[in-house]
Amino acid sequence: MEKFIERPRHVEVQVFADAAGNAVSLWERDCSVQRRNQKIIEEAPAPGLSSELRADLGAKAVAAAKSVNYVGAGTVEFIFDKDTDKFFLLYGDVCVNCARKWAGLSDGLL
Repeated sequence: MEKFIERPRHVEVQVFADAAGNAVSLWERDCSVQRRNQKIIEEAPAPGLSSELRADLGAKAVAAAKSVNYVGAGTVEFIFDKDTDKFFLLYGDVCVNCARKWAGLSDGLL
């Protein structure tokens, strides 16, 4: 049975990993505003996350990439429970989201 989350948020983390086993996260973004499962607004950095929670989210995304020996750029997606401040792995995607170029404006990479 799946856990019911009454007030969820959809939070994504970009990861980059190389063949030597190194991996980094490039912050997170909130993709909760959706219509018919299509993201309408992506906000980076995700609002309302503490620095500790933000660091933990990035570390978990990197751990997920490393656990499958991932190489390249990808996205690790989570469901975040606003009531408990816990997050749960949704899935990993082997592509960089098209919004990466916009998120790059907020993290200083572009």
